[in-house]
Amino acid sequence: MRIVKINNIKIGAKNPLCLIAGPCVIEGEEIVLRIATKIKKITEKLNMPFIFKSSYKKDNRSSAESYQGPGLEKGLKILEKVKKKLDVPVLSDVHGIEEVDVAAEVLDVIQIPAYLSMQTSLTLKVGKTGKPVNVKKGQFLHPLDMKNVIGKLEFTGNYNILLTERGSCFGYRQLVADMKSLPMMRSLGYPVVLDSTHIIRNYGISSSAPAGGSPEYIPHISRAGVAAGCDAIFIETHDNLCEALCDASSMLPLEKLKDLLAQLIEIDHIVRGNI
Repeated sequence: MRIVKINNIKIGAKNPLCLIAGPCVIEGEEIVLRIATKIKKITEKLNMPFIFKSSYKKDNRSSAESYQGPGLEKGLKILEKVKKKLDVPVLSDVHGIEEVDVAAEVLDVIQIPAYLSMQTSLTLKVGKTGKPVNVKKGQFLHPLDMKNVIGKLEFTGNYNILLTERGSCFGYRQLVADMKSLPMMRSLGYPVVLDSTHIIRNYGISSSAPAGGSPEYIPHISRAGVAAGCDAIFIETHDNLCEALCDASSMLPLEKLKDLLAQLIEIDHIVRGNI
């Protein structure tokens, strides 16, 4: 398996479980810095590698009036402040080829969203930056079909690839966490990430409505994913869900993060010893 290096963090093979975490969308500089600082303190105590994630734009929204974030320019400036002030790598998603070059100047990891995982022009553009790439598997794809996405990135000479499982379609509005997908994608030769927060979204219902997600299952899915051998865990989290502007019903309350991570690290120690 290839090991993906992001600054001083190594992901894959025998390397320890990495956390990718942050609020769903950038809601403002003060909020983002506050949450990022809290997460870093937790991960430092647990000696856990940490990459901060938040979106400068949420392009896949159910309403034109939904909050979409501060946008590319303002959002990247905030992420750059997080990166410099806290000395942590930052990750965000791009939605079109016109965003990629500007985003690559700030981001340590460029993410391709699930709905865009088969977009060839976007994938090639991201690959050519040479930056580590996190591709979220489309809900509509078989895990082994990610070999085609890998092929496009490798075509550009980029081998710094993470593959993220975020659920598969189960009917029209439900997602299911198929833990077989983790070893399947891992067999393609690259580290895999489990996004345990998007899997529990109840689609068709606003992400801000109480019924829009089932966050009580985040710990169960996270523990199962680490036991199945994922190399990183992706958790969207917020310290004030009542005021969150996006995915309030599917993020993990920040006060629950430390205990969950401690459990995941214990499981990971067992699994890494047998990989």
